[in-house]
Amino acid sequence: MAFIPSCVLGFSSHGLPTSSFNESFIRLFGNDHVIFLDDERKSVQISLDQSSGSGFASQLTYLYSYFSASIKLPGNYTAGVVVSYYTSNADEHTTNHDEIDFEFLGNTGGKPWTLQTNLYGNGSTGRGREERYTLWFDPTQDFHSYSILWTSTWIVYYVDDVPVREVQKIDAMGGDFPSKAMNLFATVWDGSSWATGGGQNKVDYKYAPFIAKYSSFVLYGCSANPAREESAAETCGNATDLNSFNGLTAERKGKMEKFRIEHLIYSYCNDRSRYPTPLPECNLRGKSS
Repeated sequence: MAFIPSCVLGFSSHGLPTSSFNESFIRLFGNDHVIFLDDERKSVQISLDQSSGSGFASQLTYLYSYFSASIKLPGNYTAGVVVSYYTSNADEHTTNHDEIDFEFLGNTGGKPWTLQTNLYGNGSTGRGREERYTLWFDPTQDFHSYSILWTSTWIVYYVDDVPVREVQKIDAMGGDFPSKAMNLFATVWDGSSWATGGGQNKVDYKYAPFIAKYSSFVLYGCSANPAREESAAETCGNATDLNSFNGLTAERKGKMEKFRIEHLIYSYCNDRSRYPTPLPECNLRGKSS
């Protein structure tokens, strides 16, 4: 059983079942680079080398859910490498897709990985809401959990049960808040054009393969048929309790602010060269800035 923290739902803590790859996922690309690490197929590795990257995707789409996975990142020289864990519906909605991202950006030898979070709603890719952080641990030495809580009005990103970012939907955001059913994805790929040093440091394949390992999958939410998204809310089962969440408690918000003071290295809310007028939610201190 995976532990879902009390801060997620706002009431008593309870366990959620983990899922195997066969139960919840399918290979997406680089099929021979997707390798199972145990007989039950509850742990999997994906890799990038000169021939291909790789990834996998959830079998179902979900509307408003809690997703979690434990991830171990590749070590050594990883400049240009992007490891991701995210939700998207870009295949179904090519011009107005939604997305909620964890992206791990590699670095030159001896330097730490950077964690990036982002979100899009209704194709708002021209209004990126990226934030970047350092981590308080070495993500290449062991597995650490990365979780996304997504409700109709809130998105919270967690690292090892620590909330690192909270986004509240407000009217002024319009359609920029993700609101359509999405699949869950995990990928590793070559992001040499942008991921490290603004694209100055490229992937060096002499250090390949770059292997990312995933385990302890939790997919708790409202499954939806992508052809009938209007009925998705009716298929939630007991996951309707997610919408009882009404923001972080004061204690959890304090832990988030401590993390952000110590580890936030970039926020779109503070980037006046990019957004001379901050995006509307940036005026809500602690919600997305």
